[in-house]
Amino acid sequence: MLTDTLHRPLRDLRISVTDRCNFRCVYCMPKEVFGSDHPFLPHAEILTFEEIARLARIFAALGVKKIRLTGGEPLVRRDLPLLVSMLSQIPDVDLTMTTNGSLLARNARALKEAGLKRITVSLDSLDDAVFKAMNDVDFPVAKVLEGMEAAQKVGLEPIKVNMVVKRGLNESSILPMARFFREKGYILRFIEYMDVGSSNGWRMDDVVSAKEIVNIINAELPLEPLDPNYKGEVAERWRYKDGGGEIGVIASVTQPFCRDCNRARLSAEGKLYTCLFAAQGHDLKGMLRSGASDDEIAQFIAHLWSKRSDRYSEIRSEKTVALPKVEMSHIGG
Repeated sequence: MLTDTLHRPLRDLRISVTDRCNFRCVYCMPKEVFGSDHPFLPHAEILTFEEIARLARIFAALGVKKIRLTGGEPLVRRDLPLLVSMLSQIPDVDLTMTTNGSLLARNARALKEAGLKRITVSLDSLDDAVFKAMNDVDFPVAKVLEGMEAAQKVGLEPIKVNMVVKRGLNESSILPMARFFREKGYILRFIEYMDVGSSNGWRMDDVVSAKEIVNIINAELPLEPLDPNYKGEVAERWRYKDGGGEIGVIASVTQPFCRDCNRARLSAEGKLYTCLFAAQGHDLKGMLRSGASDDEIAQFIAHLWSKRSDRYSEIRSEKTVALPKVEMSHIGG
């Protein structure tokens, strides 16, 4: 079996369904680069729903158990529930999505009915001014919260909230976010600010470490560690000692987890990336459109994965930070 050739299991596939977004976050789409005139991919260059579904089935046959739809912002892709319906037919695969939440309220029911299981929403602060500074948006935090409530109402649970923490911008929002989502019963996950792509001006001084984050919360809301849900889980889990839920911290900068990584990424234009910090992708769209069989594509993917040696976070230094890397808007994080 092809899965026997994979020295490191391939269990998690992130599919970017579009490179378009309706905000420009400081994390992956800085305004200086992704202005209003930024040339996004023409529709003909991105994978069709049928192509995405075909590749997803091939990845599932190679052992993938979780598929996450990302972007850009996935909900700006027209008729997305149709793709969700197609992917939900793949047996034994957990289908979820990460979104900025701005369009979630109007789409939550259709996504649930199409077969989406869970939702993760990106939100970096409850304060509108801080939120705008982080993401250059023209909609308020209330719109994102409305989307989460709509998702909860239709059963897209558990709801997870991703907060990227950047020193000097939103570290003062750590405790307010923890308090708020603890009461809501959503799982809040704090993400160290990473040097994804080559355009976000990352500096190590901007990183608020996972240890700092846990200490800030623990001082007011005592925490205790939890075991991971599965091998290769990227979030380190903590629960409130009083039983009031849990948080997660993703410490890919200060506590790299490269050797346990089981995640592949498929860009909207059909390129396979074996690492979030990869410099180049491997063309699957060309294989699809030139008539390659499912077996040929599976063999190609298995060969790439079996030779995989990515460990950027483990070797990160001043020299590696300057290396060219794919922008997160293309591969969704």
